[in-house]
Amino acid sequence: MEGNLVIVESPAKAATIQKFLGEGFTVKSSFGHIRDLQDSKLSVDVQNGFKPEYIIPSDKKKVVSELKKAAAKADTVWLASDEDREGEAISWHLSEVLGLDKSRTKRIVFHEITKEAILNAVRNPREIDLNLVDAQQARRVLDRLVGFELSPVLWRKIRRGLSAGRVQSVALRLIVDREKEIIGFKSTPYYKVEGVFESQGVKLKGVLDRKFSSLEQAREFLEQSIGASYKVADIERKDAVRHPAPPFTTSTLQQEASRKLRLSVSATMRLAQGLYERGLITYMRTDSTNLSSLALGTSKEFIVNNFGAEYSHPRQFHTKAKGAQEAHEAIRPTYISNTDIDGTPQEKKLYNLIWKRTVASQMEDARMLNTTVKLSSDKREECFTIQAAQVLFDGFLKLYLEGSDETAEDEGNDAILPQIAIGDSFNCLSINADGKFTQPPYRYSEATLVKKLEELGIGRPSTYAPTITTLTTSRGYVAKGDFEGRSESVENLTLKNGKISSRTKTESIGSEKGKLLPQEIGIIVSDYLVENFPKIMDYDFTANVEKDFDSIAEGEKVWNSVISEFYTPFHGKVEATLEDKQYSRKERLLGVDPADGLEVYAKYGQFGSYVTKGEGGNKVSASLAKGQLIENITLEQALSLFQLPRQLGEMDGQALSIHKGRYGAYIKLGDRNISLPKGYDPLTVSTEQVHQIVSESGEKAQKEIINEFKQSDIAIINGRYGPYIKHAGQNYKIPKGKDAVSLSEQDCLDIIAQGAPTGRSSRFGKKK
Repeated sequence: MEGNLVIVESPAKAATIQKFLGEGFTVKSSFGHIRDLQDSKLSVDVQNGFKPEYIIPSDKKKVVSELKKAAAKADTVWLASDEDREGEAISWHLSEVLGLDKSRTKRIVFHEITKEAILNAVRNPREIDLNLVDAQQARRVLDRLVGFELSPVLWRKIRRGLSAGRVQSVALRLIVDREKEIIGFKSTPYYKVEGVFESQGVKLKGVLDRKFSSLEQAREFLEQSIGASYKVADIERKDAVRHPAPPFTTSTLQQEASRKLRLSVSATMRLAQGLYERGLITYMRTDSTNLSSLALGTSKEFIVNNFGAEYSHPRQFHTKAKGAQEAHEAIRPTYISNTDIDGTPQEKKLYNLIWKRTVASQMEDARMLNTTVKLSSDKREECFTIQAAQVLFDGFLKLYLEGSDETAEDEGNDAILPQIAIGDSFNCLSINADGKFTQPPYRYSEATLVKKLEELGIGRPSTYAPTITTLTTSRGYVAKGDFEGRSESVENLTLKNGKISSRTKTESIGSEKGKLLPQEIGIIVSDYLVENFPKIMDYDFTANVEKDFDSIAEGEKVWNSVISEFYTPFHGKVEATLEDKQYSRKERLLGVDPADGLEVYAKYGQFGSYVTKGEGGNKVSASLAKGQLIENITLEQALSLFQLPRQLGEMDGQALSIHKGRYGAYIKLGDRNISLPKGYDPLTVSTEQVHQIVSESGEKAQKEIINEFKQSDIAIINGRYGPYIKHAGQNYKIPKGKDAVSLSEQDCLDIIAQGAPTGRSSRFGKKK
């Protein structure tokens, strides 16, 4: 026997722990899960208590072999995977696969990788908690059953290659439902009036307590305000207290990192895991806002020494998240004294965010004096309201202020007021009446989607990042990007020095950046599942399943009984749906083309979204452009799509034209396709400009479209590492011996049907 073997999930974690344990301990990594359900089959024995059929994948056999040898030589094996359910399951799988003897196997847990925490864990080992293992197993099996049985339904009813998931599909529904709210929103114009006033040399902005519905009403108000006198009609002063935000949980870290650092949820978790494995922060998957007594003490010491005793306010927060389950700490620095770290700029920024949030949570409340002043006019009954805020004691604001998801248009204007009393006069310097439009609801960003999922009790901290990745990257149901909205011209008015002037301005309606935009296929999948599998798509049902998992973890329910209760009616519904041979079709009548009297439809077919008119030999079709949806495309937009392809004569003896493909507009010169650069309108770009673009493209092959079959949503791309096929947001390898240039549409369909998309990371790899 050769001492102690400690097994953790990742090499980085192993290296950090090895430094603390020293001689007598060997720390090795399992590189995440060493076994899981098979990819290619259900891998669940439905007839025998839903027993999972686990396998060791080929890329893990070498790791397992090495761990078996090391375990056989060790006096004691310490299973040190993470403290949550997933980590407990990893330890259980290791125990089962390695055939570990219970008498010399110990389970240890810690929520920070520090010497004190590791040594304390070694002093206090425990056995594997099979209730936690069963809870993880229940989630894994239920998700496999839902995904494996629903996906063929979508293949049969909509299109091959689609998938559904218990959490994934509900998150998709949230995004789709919000988009439908926006589509159904009727924006109305109004005029917002603001005045600039002066008192004792101080300029202050006031907002009129009424909005006008038309330019005429706004003009009438300004005309009647010429020469008006303004006095203080009312002053309201209120003391206010602002409390610091709690330390970070997984979801609040994801939200704040998105708001302040512009990090995606997956990037935040990747960086946080790196910080944790280096021993710089506590465990990054947690629902808890609790801080240890040590953290409370060191935070107080730091605050008193650096800000003063009056800034210290030790406090313990209680978790409010629906269905919170983890008992360990909030995400915090392992050592409060470490105000900075070595690392990449992103690692430094994320650490700094965590450090500030932790310390600020232990600082005194900020005390404010909020003042509201109402100015009345001797010409009109409306009043202007001036908002002012004075910080009496900055408290935690000296260090940190939590971000907000969206900024409301009519937020108050903070200002420092001079000494004033009721009846005092104010000079009016100018009044602006600006045309605005009511704005539709905000689309979800990654941060606000995580917030909503947490509010509804859907999923858990570890599921948010992979759920968003599945929707955006793996399935293409959702795209992350900007929405241009629409622009409207408005006439704004200004009253200054007794005269009214006007100016024209363009106002944007519904413009957003960095939001989650549902794609047509995502809307179709969500609508189909809501209609045919309403229970799966029900928010409360999905949240209640999480409660069942919690009950299993606490030993109150038997995991396979919970699965059985769900599966029997679900499976019956799946079978009945598959027996129905009717396909899911979607179409919308947009109107009549005034040029020929033909009805114009927007439809979704086997190869994507398109607009069409006419029948037989007179039928004309065109693919929808990027960002266009069947739900909101207008007749005018549809008619413009019919203008492509646009013939531009010849160049170098070959036919030259502009086409609209699934991936945007492109130029076709003979058999060659060249993407039309951004900034060029395919309907108005001149022949001379197209000639120049073609000439400048030269022999550039990077990301160039070799060929495209737009009806099949297929493009053959010459990428960095050679040609590949792109279909429905996925990439497929072209088999050796196949000439990319000569591939037909059917050749591509055969390759897609027989192969698997590239770029997917193994589910057995490093735990994310």
